[in-house]
Amino acid sequence: MAVTLEIQGAIAIITLDRPEKRNALTQAMLAELERIADSLRGAGDVRAVVLRANGNDFSVGADIGEMEARQAAPSALGPTLAEARRGAQLGARVMRALMGIDQPTICAVQGISTGGATCIATACDFRIAASAARLGYGEVKIGIPLMWNALGPLVALVGPARAKRLVMSGALVDAATLAGWGLIDEIVPADDLDARALATAADYAALPPLAVQMIKRSINAVAHALDAAVLHADADQWLLATRGADFAEAVAAFRDKRPGRFTGN
Repeated sequence: MAVTLEIQGAIAIITLDRPEKRNALTQAMLAELERIADSLRGAGDVRAVVLRANGNDFSVGADIGEMEARQAAPSALGPTLAEARRGAQLGARVMRALMGIDQPTICAVQGISTGGATCIATACDFRIAASAARLGYGEVKIGIPLMWNALGPLVALVGPARAKRLVMSGALVDAATLAGWGLIDEIVPADDLDARALATAADYAALPPLAVQMIKRSINAVAHALDAAVLHADADQWLLATRGADFAEAVAAFRDKRPGRFTGN
């Protein structure tokens, strides 16, 4: 399985484990991440959670090959629009599952993190990055908006102008800059990343769990009070965008490493 769970005392460690594909996120990985996150909510012996990844990169985001294969499926054999819409909501369910973990969550980020991977990082309470890490949201480069109800957590962390800069540009931004913006909480040498994430988790695990978890839930309730009302249609935006000519051109340009020729269609 490309997503694993390990329990070390009071700390749960979730690992993205597909390094040969730079931890590109498949639908199966997202479903497993949702399942693991849901299981941890009721784990009374777990007092903190670390989310990390094996390999040089945290994750390059959605598996583009899998996305292309789904889009290329003949309509007679592929999903109906309603089925496609339900499938497109998987990322938002993963975000809700991660944000719904009662225990403090710490994400350890190395190398590249883009698209859905950065969404996952922002669903955690804290983000610790290796000094050379770069994070961003590359969805716009393949012609789609940011999904997964992920705009709420991002805007809460960095504010609207910087959120627009990150999401509208699709650029990768260095960890030092993102620390100044509030997206990254701490920067450490790459060799110290896992140890620092575990040490941070241990610090929170040593505190009274009921108080810590109630504080977390209250802060999240304040910070994300309007998210459900505002972001409920982002899967529908994705369905619209992926049925346009610009999406096919954007994916082809991304694959061919060339500038895209976009028409607004």
